[in-house]
Amino acid sequence: MEIHASKEAAAVAVRILGGEKAGAIKIKPIGFAPPKYDWRELQRWGISESRLPPESQIYFREPSVWEKYRWQIALVWAVILTQGGLISVLLLEHRRRHHFQVQASRSSAELAHVNRCSTAGELTASISHELNQPLGAILANAEAAQLLLKSSTPNLDELREIVTDIRRDDLRASEVMQRLRGMLNKAPVKMRNVDLNEIVRDTVLLLSPLAIARKVGVNEIILRESLPIRGDRVLLQQVIVNLIVNAMDALSGVPRAERKVTISTARNDSFAELSVSDAGPGIDFDKLKEVFEPFFTTKPKGMGMGLSIARTIIEAHNGLIWAENRKSNAGAVFYVRLPLATLRE
Repeated sequence: MEIHASKEAAAVAVRILGGEKAGAIKIKPIGFAPPKYDWRELQRWGISESRLPPESQIYFREPSVWEKYRWQIALVWAVILTQGGLISVLLLEHRRRHHFQVQASRSSAELAHVNRCSTAGELTASISHELNQPLGAILANAEAAQLLLKSSTPNLDELREIVTDIRRDDLRASEVMQRLRGMLNKAPVKMRNVDLNEIVRDTVLLLSPLAIARKVGVNEIILRESLPIRGDRVLLQQVIVNLIVNAMDALSGVPRAERKVTISTARNDSFAELSVSDAGPGIDFDKLKEVFEPFFTTKPKGMGMGLSIARTIIEAHNGLIWAENRKSNAGAVFYVRLPLATLRE
């Protein structure tokens, strides 16, 4: 528009210089050009662009952040959305994994309970034999007390001795039942400070009737000082029961004089160690690692779950379990290593 108007004005000037009268020259009127504004001044005086006339032209406008960094902003938002999506997927996967871990833990606990019940079934005959002794003694003492009470002048000293014997035999039977009840306990897993030596002693007492029935000698080499560990007493006892019963099973074809199982405990740096060894035929070298796999068994009627459950329990206690063949004599030895509990725990 401005260039066109300048050309017309120049043309009129040339015509006037050429001799034409200015009044005789007719030109089209020039229309108003659109108003022009300086954007910086509008910002300075706080004038909104909505108040300007239509078709106004604004100069020196500064581009917005979006106009300057459109691609950068789009890229940042794309990265944020991608990260948000990945985080959502990871959180969902974490929840699913936690759910499956809880389910697996429950299934493992159920399977461990079934294994304890199965082991208790093997102990039924020997435990009933051990219970018959104190129960028979209680019955005999009760009958003797009845006879004394029927006499006109009962001997009170003898009655006191009979009552003392009855109380002792009753406590003995109660201890047997408590040991069995403790093993069959189906309570939730409770991680607390326990003494490994104490668990070993209680387990040996629990299995002593079975050892007598199978004519197996059990040797204990227990460390004098305590071995505090963090764990569940029932589950750890189950591991020791499985190892000792397996050692007894390995001696089924061994002469009676050589049927020996040795249980020992020791301290190694910051770990408590337990070993159960037998004088049986040992384990084939290529099967030393397979013995802890599910459903692997060398017993004709075994389920093959005892050692697999034992490994699961020990690993849940941040420990290790492994098997070796004895170097000097025949037989196998199973080792368990558990971290010692700290004072803070």
